[in-house]
Amino acid sequence: MHLSWNRMHKREMGEEMGNGELTGSNNGRGISHAGRLRALAVVLLGLTTAMPPGFAQQAGQTAPQAGDKVLTELPAAPVPNATEPLYLRSTAADYSKPHAFFKNPLKIFTGPDVPKASFMNSVRLTDLVKNGKIYLSLSDALTLALENNYDLAIARYNLDIADTDLLRARAGGGLRGVNSGLVTNTLGGSSQTLTVGGGPGGTSSGAATGSSGLVVSTDGSGPQPTNLDPYVTGAVQFDRQRTASSNFFTGGTSSTNTYDFTYNQGFATGTNAVIAFNNSYNTVTNSVSTFSPLLNSSYKATVTQHLLQGGGLWVNRRFVQEAIYDRRITDSAFRQQILYTVNQIENIYWALVSSYEDLQAKERALEQSSKVAADDRKQLEIGTMAPLDVVTADSAVAADKQALISSQSNLNYQQLIVKQAIARNLSDPALIAAPIIPTDRVSLEPLPEEKQSAEELTQIAFQQRPELEQALLSIKKDDITLRGAKNALLPVFDIYGYLGGTGLAGTHNKNCTQFCQPPYPPATGYGTAFENAFNDSSPDKGIGFNLTIPLRNRTAQADRARSLIEYRQAQLRLEQLYTEIKMQVVNEQYALTNDRAAVLAAEASQRFNAQSLDSEQKKLHLGASTTALVLQQSRNLATAENSLTAARAGYAKDRASLYQLLASTLQHYGINLSDAAAGEVKQVPVIPGLEPAKAGKEPSLAAPAQ
Repeated sequence: MHLSWNRMHKREMGEEMGNGELTGSNNGRGISHAGRLRALAVVLLGLTTAMPPGFAQQAGQTAPQAGDKVLTELPAAPVPNATEPLYLRSTAADYSKPHAFFKNPLKIFTGPDVPKASFMNSVRLTDLVKNGKIYLSLSDALTLALENNYDLAIARYNLDIADTDLLRARAGGGLRGVNSGLVTNTLGGSSQTLTVGGGPGGTSSGAATGSSGLVVSTDGSGPQPTNLDPYVTGAVQFDRQRTASSNFFTGGTSSTNTYDFTYNQGFATGTNAVIAFNNSYNTVTNSVSTFSPLLNSSYKATVTQHLLQGGGLWVNRRFVQEAIYDRRITDSAFRQQILYTVNQIENIYWALVSSYEDLQAKERALEQSSKVAADDRKQLEIGTMAPLDVVTADSAVAADKQALISSQSNLNYQQLIVKQAIARNLSDPALIAAPIIPTDRVSLEPLPEEKQSAEELTQIAFQQRPELEQALLSIKKDDITLRGAKNALLPVFDIYGYLGGTGLAGTHNKNCTQFCQPPYPPATGYGTAFENAFNDSSPDKGIGFNLTIPLRNRTAQADRARSLIEYRQAQLRLEQLYTEIKMQVVNEQYALTNDRAAVLAAEASQRFNAQSLDSEQKKLHLGASTTALVLQQSRNLATAENSLTAARAGYAKDRASLYQLLASTLQHYGINLSDAAAGEVKQVPVIPGLEPAKAGKEPSLAAPAQ
């Protein structure tokens, strides 16, 4: 690259020298100022690329990639699969790209438009309302949550926020960071997850905290990258001044107009170019100035190159790579949010099913106790039943009514929990009044994952879990920070060169009679001043060096040490994540096995108590039993049904949790991540391991008759 630049430099110089006559005092033996400007820039850029590796970061150095030293220092475990597709977007807008300057230059002074947030429910929810009721399957609940859930809607904005950081980094700006944590504001349900960090050491506050009481990370340490967005400044001033005279040479009035313009451009190599173009128009009334008005035009082009600290392509582009990693972390965090929210919706749905079945059981219990009480009262009237038995039956009826009312309240609340999880606008009267009827029940058909060994499931989790992906990307970011902090240890050593010129023009000052002798210079205009500024008649050129050597350098040493310590912490945290995930998967597999056994046992207990109640009722009709024994068997049956409902719900929740721990929910349910990011589900999820609810009487939410 250095040789090619030299060839280009020689070719440009040759072309300039072959143009024939040159203007200015060079008399045809020099090169033009434009050629010198290019030559100066080429020489400085050539010095940057020719520096030895120990003096500056080279352009060929890039951020760590998979398989380099960063990953070889990590635990021996499968590298997690990257979240696909990368760079998820909630809309078609890409906030990592600026407005096109040449299409509409004024557009750069207006911020991009962000669509207004929607607070309306999706049409899909309205379509589910039939005859004043919402018949809701688990697939419908997940689909509505992907479209309407507030947690997901809030998390989607993080994708665009990460894009804005990428845009800042490409302009040389610092990173503002992205909140990639889970949004957990939906009520109801519970879900297992792991946190990747939360600050150095996994904390966000503590003794001797930084700004705003928070521990400040060393992320972004190192020299600030060069501002890559060029900018132009202009200053126009009109000055009118009258000065009192203290001697022969001073005093009088003066009028000065200045027109100064500056162009500043930074480059990713650590180079900064400044071109200043200054003009002035000055008139005076004193008798010693030769010209009035006096026209002055000058320019000065300065190129500065960092050779040590802040020099090189990599150190000035490192924030771009960090922003890319942040964008990928945000994608992974959004996938984690989907896994979390989907599991939460499943837990809420199964809690609704439990409340629904519990109310059905309470209605059956009240119906049974009411029948017993009615039969006892008839027998009391004919004299074959003791009054105490009737009182016992009435007491059981009152207790069952109280349990029924409590179950109705619980179901009402669970329905509200479901609605706030799958809808945005709860003010719709039709939605508020419509009860939700869950139509799915969990099947006891074994999952393929239940037949796999714990080690096989652990390896699946290692490849799928977004927490591991985020931890690995964070370590790559920490490596960039480490190298940036190392560059900040170097002294500041800059080389600069400048080239300029000045041109004068004007008209003879009519007040200058004693000191200005004829022949007077001919009157000239601004064109002459402008031409003289660039014809090398009054050149200003030079080259220099700036060197700043810190004698103790303690701040940079502290940042370098801390960044390395945080890097070691991140490595330990990654190893801990592997351990925690393995323990979670093993524990969930054991829990699922126990849940299946609990369901089978609860089903057997329910059948036994149902048969026992039927037997006791027959004995009562034959006079071989008492009302108390019948009611006792009725309570036993109610308890068994409650246990069965709880066991089924526990099995369903733990099965969903296993999918979440393996991070395979999206694949098993057929959820498209891009659709989830856009909030428009085109393909309805298909949930395996379900069966339709058995036909039965829908419970009533009306208060029982007294």
